[in-house]
Amino acid sequence: MGKAIPKYIKMRAKRILDMLPARFGMDFENNKVAVKSLGLPFSKTEQNLIAGYLVRLKKQIAAKEAA
Repeated sequence: MGKAIPKYIKMRAKRILDMLPARFGMDFENNKVAVKSLGLPFSKTEQNLIAGYLVRLKKQIAAKEAA
């Protein structure tokens, strides 16, 4: 089984994606740089979790649009 993502990470990622949807894509490395460039006070672990969850959200959005 996978690692559980904390609720506060999900909330922050969704809020960031709502504000800046075009800035993030389905590539973790690019999302990691974009999250870091926001200048928000996240630790490195939080940045990586948010970037990873943004990839997941973008894939879910793409799947809904394709269906």
